[in-house]
Amino acid sequence: MQEIFTGSFTQQEPIPDEGIVAALEVMRSGRLHRYNVAEGEFGETALLEQEFAGAMGARFCVAVASGGYAMACSLRALGVKAGDKVLTNAFTLAPVPGAIASLGAVPLFVGVTEALTIDLEDLAAKADQAEVLMLSHMRGHLADMDALMLLCNKHGVKVIEDCAHTMGATWNGRLSGTDGVIGCYSTQTYKHLNSGEGGLLITDDEVLAAKAIVLSGSYMLYERHLAAPAPEVFEKIKYHTPNVSGRMDNLRAAILRPQLRKLGKQCAAWNERYSCVESGLRGTPGLQIVERSEQENYVGSSIQFLLLDWESCKINSVIDRCLARGVELKWFGGAEPSGFTSRYDSWRYAPSDKMPSSDRVLSSILDMRLPLTFSVEDCALIARIIKAEVSAVYQSG
Repeated sequence: MQEIFTGSFTQQEPIPDEGIVAALEVMRSGRLHRYNVAEGEFGETALLEQEFAGAMGARFCVAVASGGYAMACSLRALGVKAGDKVLTNAFTLAPVPGAIASLGAVPLFVGVTEALTIDLEDLAAKADQAEVLMLSHMRGHLADMDALMLLCNKHGVKVIEDCAHTMGATWNGRLSGTDGVIGCYSTQTYKHLNSGEGGLLITDDEVLAAKAIVLSGSYMLYERHLAAPAPEVFEKIKYHTPNVSGRMDNLRAAILRPQLRKLGKQCAAWNERYSCVESGLRGTPGLQIVERSEQENYVGSSIQFLLLDWESCKINSVIDRCLARGVELKWFGGAEPSGFTSRYDSWRYAPSDKMPSSDRVLSSILDMRLPLTFSVEDCALIARIIKAEVSAVYQSG
């Protein structure tokens, strides 16, 4: 009898009891707005910013409404304007080029390697066409950040890091989000901290931090921040920086603070599950594992593998056969966007030249979430199912 997996790929862990209690206290107070605090009091959002800055080793932090808002806010803080080109990954999710396009700026896509990281050769070839790189650490895969920063510094390209999938990850011991001038994070349900929607940005640049705080909708209440520059920094920028409201509220911050304290433990749990699936898939005929660098300490909240040079009909067959056994795989190679998966050639508001070598990789990527509601035994079963179905389709000729 065939093994069947019966778990849910969209079921997250419950919010910690401590977060539920804190959220109830916020609701009972009625003070959900981050600046609606009593005299001398700092609300949950200001405390979250202080704690997140400390956890990431950054000087400043701003909590906002979403990861996408964090990216657009960062671009505005850097002075990106309509018509400017912004470098970004061809392999990413729609909110990344969407943040660029929301300013009227133009995404300039950079290719992807079989390691699912940005192609540094292609980046070098295009680096003189833009002043900013919105670097997406897509699905938690970190490029060689030493080589990337050397290249960008040489060309005067400022780097914003999209760390939606790398909160807690490191490259050569440096936390993801701390190499660029700004690091952006998401707390959407499927990310490493869960508030339904939400985002955070960090920076060590006091002017960028002040601009981001005013942009996020602080009005002149920036003194109610704990992870912010000194008041005199705001005096330099407050009359020239627009309010583009996108604040986080105290309710979401209350939910997030206890989760942040558990982040290290959660990252280790994801990696245990990732390693189980990865080892179970090794040796599968026709399936290519995405190898990780020894310099990368990743967070395996999802896993990807490649079916390089497979016909579309056979990839669809693998997806259908796995789904029939309870395993949900997402494919980045489909002709039409589906769910959360789309590609650079799907975003017709951002036209691009074709990139054949990247298209070959993109058309081969299968992707799967690994929620912590899965046990390690669940992950071993999932790997057996995928291996069996990929092998069956591959051997069918």
